[in-house]
Amino acid sequence: MIIRKNTCKLAVVQAAPIMFDKEKSTEKALRLIEESAAHGAELVVFPELFIPGYPYGMTFGFTVGSRNPDGRKDWKNYYDNSLLADGEEMQKIVSCARKHHVYVSIGYSECDPVTATLYNSNMMISPDGQTLNHRKLKPTGSERVVWGDADRDYFPVMQTPWGPMANLICWESYMPLARVALYQKGVTLYISPNTNDNKEWQDTIRHIAIEGHCFFINADLFFTKDMYPETAGAAEEIGRLNDIVCRGGSCVIDPYGHADSDTVWDREAIIYAELDMQKVPASRMEHDVCGHYARPDILKLQVEEK
Repeated sequence: MIIRKNTCKLAVVQAAPIMFDKEKSTEKALRLIEESAAHGAELVVFPELFIPGYPYGMTFGFTVGSRNPDGRKDWKNYYDNSLLADGEEMQKIVSCARKHHVYVSIGYSECDPVTATLYNSNMMISPDGQTLNHRKLKPTGSERVVWGDADRDYFPVMQTPWGPMANLICWESYMPLARVALYQKGVTLYISPNTNDNKEWQDTIRHIAIEGHCFFINADLFFTKDMYPETAGAAEEIGRLNDIVCRGGSCVIDPYGHADSDTVWDREAIIYAELDMQKVPASRMEHDVCGHYARPDILKLQVEEK
């Protein structure tokens, strides 16, 4: 394991997007990157689907075997505000990362340039403008009416001064083999962009940090019911939601399962933390899940890289 820089100055953004508005959400992301960099951050991490937001509680008119016209209009609005992986909005974020010399990880709804399929994606960006995209392998539950299964960009890893950095989106982290696919690549910074304020999730993230002996960066959305845009057919659905739709719960967990930051609830915040990266190799003295604590002669994971 090669750690070239012992301390990682991290900013975890817990914030609300400007829902269903890619231009304004991008502008907000640029401001937050600039603010984080001004506070000394070297890595800025955003939640799942920060652009153009997570449409929690909306059905888009889908029921088993049928759709409706108003739901189709709402879906098309969401589609129109999704991003191309190399489109104008993402290029602005890349330029901002280069300007402020920071690594950035940001969740977004990706519009395929050839088909009309959307993907729940996360982009990692280096200070020199390198980009690595990850598409969520399997959208969770009714997310499947909005986003497709990943057809590429399964397990990208970005080499950083702090070791390999990778991400799994929200409940992808409940896929044990997907976690092992990252562990096999030596991940030291495990990023989880998510929309998950369940109390059980707080137990999960500690387990994963201990299991992989890596830093777990938990970046969660915060948003409220009154932040939804005007819709064609979802007013009743949105009206049934809690006033605070997603409470957040963003935090950083170290390789021993201990908190390296406060856990923030019910508000927007940028969480700053300085990570002691030497904790990663030290924590693997007695448990290196894909090294000396593995039995590849008995158990193997075969990954189809694409």
